This record gives sequence, C-alpha cells and structure tokens, in this order.
Amino acid sequence: MEPRVGNKFRLGRKIGSGSFGEIYLGTNIQTNEEVAIKLENVKTKHPQLLYESKLYRILQGGTGIPNVRWFGVEGDYNVLVMDLLGPSLEDLFNFCSRKLSLKTVLMLADQMINRVEFVHSKSFLHRDIKPDNFLMGLGRRANQVYIIDFGLAKKYRDTSTHQHIPYRENKNLTGTARYASMNTHLGIEQSRRDDLESLGYVLMYFLRGSLPWQGLKAGTKKQKYEKISEKKVSTSIEALCRGYPTEFASYFHYCRSLRFDDKPDYAYLKRIFRDLFIREGFQFDYVFDWTILKYQQSQLATPPARALVPGAGTSGAPPAIASGDRQTGGGEEGRPAGLSSMDSSRRRMSGPVINSGSFSKQKSPVVNEPTMTKDTMVSNSYYLFCPFSPRSWCVCVHACPCYLVLR
Repeated sequence: MEPRVGNKFRLGRKIGSGSFGEIYLGTNIQTNEEVAIKLENVKTKHPQLLYESKLYRILQGGTGIPNVRWFGVEGDYNVLVMDLLGPSLEDLFNFCSRKLSLKTVLMLADQMINRVEFVHSKSFLHRDIKPDNFLMGLGRRANQVYIIDFGLAKKYRDTSTHQHIPYRENKNLTGTARYASMNTHLGIEQSRRDDLESLGYVLMYFLRGSLPWQGLKAGTKKQKYEKISEKKVSTSIEALCRGYPTEFASYFHYCRSLRFDDKPDYAYLKRIFRDLFIREGFQFDYVFDWTILKYQQSQLATPPARALVPGAGTSGAPPAIASGDRQTGGGEEGRPAGLSSMDSSRRRMSGPVINSGSFSKQKSPVVNEPTMTKDTMVSNSYYLFCPFSPRSWCVCVHACPCYLVLR
C-alpha cells in the first residue's frame, strides 16, 4: 500500500534533504496536484517543524508566502505539506553564470522589499535573508518571488501593543555571515533594519557576482566570522557599490542610518529603485535574465515549432520546495536550498539547476520574429509545445517565459 499523509496526500520519492528533515514530492490524492512534503523525526533533539508551520500560518495569505496545506504527526514523523515552488534565486544566479543584469536585479528588488515588509508587518524578523530563501513560483505565478525558511524568524514586537523588543548586545551571530548586517556582526540584537541591510548585500551579490568578503580562509568558524566582519567593516559603502548606480549606495546609507526600533520607510526604498528603473528605460515585463537564457538554449537545441491553436491555460518553471531548515548559528555559505539537492532525473525539472540536456528533447516555442530583446512583450496566446512547461504543452500567458519571448 502506498504511503499517505493526512489521508489526503500520497507520499512520493525523496527530492531533498536538510539537517532538520527530508523533503518528498507528494500528490494530492483528489486533485493530483503536486506538493512538497517535509518530514521531521519526532525524536529529533531540536524540533523545528511545528514552529515553522506556526510562522507560515501567521503569514498565510500574504503575496509570495507559500501555502501550508497540512501539518500533523504521522507515525514517527512531524509532517509539513506545502506548495511546490520553483528554483531559488541562488539557483537562477548560478544558471545565469553568476551575474544578473541591472534590470533583473531591480525587478527582483521591488518584490523582495515587499516580502520583507510583509513579514515585518506581522511582527516578525526573518533573520536569514539570502538568495537561497527566495524562490520563484510555478505556473501562473512563475514570475512571483516567494520568501521561505522561517526557522530563524523572531518576533520583534508585541502583536497587540507593538512594544518593541529591547536593545541588547553580545548576541551570537544568527543567520548567514555573508549577508549579515554590520550590527549583527557586532553582536547587536537584530531588528527590521538588519533584514533590509542583508537584502542590500544580496542585491550587490547579484550585480557584482560576489561580495568582497567571500572566500576568506580561517581555521575555525569563529575566526572566519571575525575575518568576514573585519572585511565588511573595512569595505566602505562607496567601495562596495562602485561602478553601479548611486541608488544602491543610498539604500545602504539609509539602512545604516536607522535606529534599533525605527520603522523603515519601505516605500522610499522601493521608490529609489523604481525611479532608477524608469530612468534606465526598462519595462517591467518580467523578462528576467534566465527567461532569455532558457529561450536561447531551447532555440539552439531545435528549430522552432509551429503554433497550433489559440487558447488559455497555465504554464510552469522548474519545481522546488518551500522548505526551511532551522539554523542555530550562521554560516558564510549558508545551508543549501532544498532545490539544490533534488533529483536531477526528474522529468519536470528542465531548468536552471540542472544540465540534463532536457531541452534537446523538446521543441521550442513558436517564434514569429527571430529577433527578441529583454523588453519584449506580446499580447497573443498560443497553444504550443513549450520547453518551459512542466507538462510540455503550454498555453502561453503572462506567467510563462515563452509568452514573454514570443513576438
């Protein structure tokens, strides 16, 4: 008899693992919809899944927050059933040869600031902002950024009175050292400003390809953290952002000007990036760097397919899981996202995290004009054989990369 979870989900094969549990592909028995199922042994020394499920419940309904389908105990395991999501931004960054364009970074920044703002509005800090913890959606939400992994999240104020937690020092580093704020390195209790400063480092990581404090060697983890801290302190904002629009330096100056319990002006931060986006002449069309790269790879693989009939429907992107493995301390590299340990043989995963050559087995989307730019938008819908779709056949709508590159 096939294993079931909550009498509603069929447990499939293992697609990922972490220090606090294993992730499996699951299927809703009634709808056949695929989900991510995370299992944690009930006897584990530091159980995390219940805490994580509570956080997701609090955040439920927010844009870019994965849905919790079910949480409970099955035999010897705590079980969390969640949405199956697309690749992480770290995966896509690697797929794009570890460099993202200004346009892509600005489109991501807008959504990422929104996600952090929403978490803060629910009285919690994330405390582990990094590329692995932002995932793209699937299907109609393929261009939507999701925030995951609330294992290190902390309540920073009383939900009713909004009384802020007290300022403290001599705190151990929590999160991932590479993206940790200056104050976090100095042992100061984290607050909203620190999540935003960490996000700034993520954006510069995408633009630059790396951060100045990466790859430092040390004998122990503590010594490595100290070296990262020293390099971060000695690297001025101007040096970090040199060669890039001044808005990024302005972002950091603003974050570092905030006092411990200040509420950040999220609208201001989004506005400086939106104004830059407009000034550069970009179109907010959701054509990311990986959209173009995947399209170009599919074009190299086979000649274009013919469009069949107009229609309407959904499409997809490479799947991953909305998973979070709780860290008790930081790491410069951080733990891998669940997607990175997924089985590359999965037919559905023809995307950024694999080099399986799956595109060579699929026909490409129809192309009415051979030339295509990053800012291409189209209004037609085509029913076609799509290299971006998990089901191969796709009706192109705004969510699908092939919709965006058809012209």
